[in-house]
Amino acid sequence: MKIRFPLLLLLLALPGCSWHSADVSPPPAAPQSTAPHFNAVEGKYDPPVDLYTVGSVNPNLVFKKGESLEHNVHTVWAEQRLGIRIRYLWTISGTSETYANKLRLELAKGNMPDVVTTRDADIIQQLIDSGQFMEVGSLFEQYASEVWKKAVAEDVSAWDPFVRSGRKYAIPIMDYEYNSDPLLWIRQDWLDKLNLEVPQTLDELEQVMDAFVNRDPDGNGMKDTYGLSVGFRNGPSTWMGDSSWIFGAFGTVPEQWNRRSDGTLEYGSIQPAARKASQLMKKWVQKGYLTADSAWLDEEGAANQFISGKAGIIAGPFWMRGWPLSALTDADPQARVRAIAIPAGPDGQVMRRGTLPVNGAILINKKMKYPEIFFTYQNYLFDSYATSTGELANGLAEGYDWAMAGGRPSAHPEALPQGYIRVASYTLTFDGARIPSGVVREIPKDIAPVLLGQKEASRKEQFTGPPTATMKRDGELLKKLEQKSLQNIIFADSGIEAFDEFVSKWKAYGGLTETSEVNAWDHSRR
Repeated sequence: MKIRFPLLLLLLALPGCSWHSADVSPPPAAPQSTAPHFNAVEGKYDPPVDLYTVGSVNPNLVFKKGESLEHNVHTVWAEQRLGIRIRYLWTISGTSETYANKLRLELAKGNMPDVVTTRDADIIQQLIDSGQFMEVGSLFEQYASEVWKKAVAEDVSAWDPFVRSGRKYAIPIMDYEYNSDPLLWIRQDWLDKLNLEVPQTLDELEQVMDAFVNRDPDGNGMKDTYGLSVGFRNGPSTWMGDSSWIFGAFGTVPEQWNRRSDGTLEYGSIQPAARKASQLMKKWVQKGYLTADSAWLDEEGAANQFISGKAGIIAGPFWMRGWPLSALTDADPQARVRAIAIPAGPDGQVMRRGTLPVNGAILINKKMKYPEIFFTYQNYLFDSYATSTGELANGLAEGYDWAMAGGRPSAHPEALPQGYIRVASYTLTFDGARIPSGVVREIPKDIAPVLLGQKEASRKEQFTGPPTATMKRDGELLKKLEQKSLQNIIFADSGIEAFDEFVSKWKAYGGLTETSEVNAWDHSRR
């Protein structure tokens, strides 16, 4: 069984940024000019070949002393095992936005490497529209392994955002199913102390939150706790501190296009159900169940409120127990946290944001003479790492993300005295290789019934195509209007009637046209 660390999403802010040339590896050499020779017996290129890329040194990357993104245990492995030297034209430290801006700058210069990988949806579209990257659908059919092909085929919409006139210009980076679908994490020790049952409806949830606020669950004699930790800085649908499930209790999922009973698509945030959810959340703020500061908390800020012992409930993915919730139980051994199902709304409805199992894209430069080099690299990760078979069955690097302990592979801290190092973060596709349905192996057994028991509650984004003309022109304005309006309604002084004003403006500022475009795209796919 492969030893995996729970997913740490890497889009966290870091003050400042810095740019690095590939100072650990040799300076970039001339592009590959002779046809690469692949030694089928050894399973590697001989002599070694160069694969040029660029990279982001994000805040969560951890390296052993002397290693870097340019030169580390994985780059050494790639050269020794596959005969592929991964070369970085440049790397940049900072946020995902910093990396995207650097890509835009280099794109304008026409200074792109062989392969670009990124999670940023906007920059992916800009890279495709630049005309500097090749059509990859035919390459994928020719060079991708069967394991990789089957992984992509698990989601029929995976290619949709990268299609132009029926041709594919980026390869989707696959992720796990249900990887960020929220469930509720609750302080079981607080429930026990206050003699409360696990809430199954919103009404029961309100009773629990009221007790968490007013009955001193932490026993410090002060009224300084909240019922629910929410991060609304980036909207209601977030990967931690999520509140999409509150909207879902009334029948909509915000910030995405949902399918109506008549088959058409509608935008979730402007529906009457979203009005009801906003009104309920406003009441919760007024009662102190969640802090007004939630308007400005990001995902990590919401998590910090929970793990500091100031809130009794937070919504987030199944892997949160490993990080960051372990920080709470490490600091307070008496704290007990458990996963519970999303509570039902007034009419018994349960909905939440569902995960599209795509986490970015791979683009291949038109100037890359031998793109099969990249496929050799990624095929090996799919065939060995994603399937938990062969050389990479236990992990990517012994002594980094796994070690032998008692004759068995383990990622336990005792087996890794220097600490767990997530080598998958060094790979060109951020997570090594993932098969969406492979998530079943990753979900802890006690959490699986909670998460998978509400499969039908997970509602995925139904518009998966490239941005429409109106989205390109007015999308940023509409998103800012939505975010500011909901923040003011829920957390500030705006009355609920401001929701109706928001909907009217959204429609007038391009939302109605966007709706027509989205449905025209949807109709064209049938």
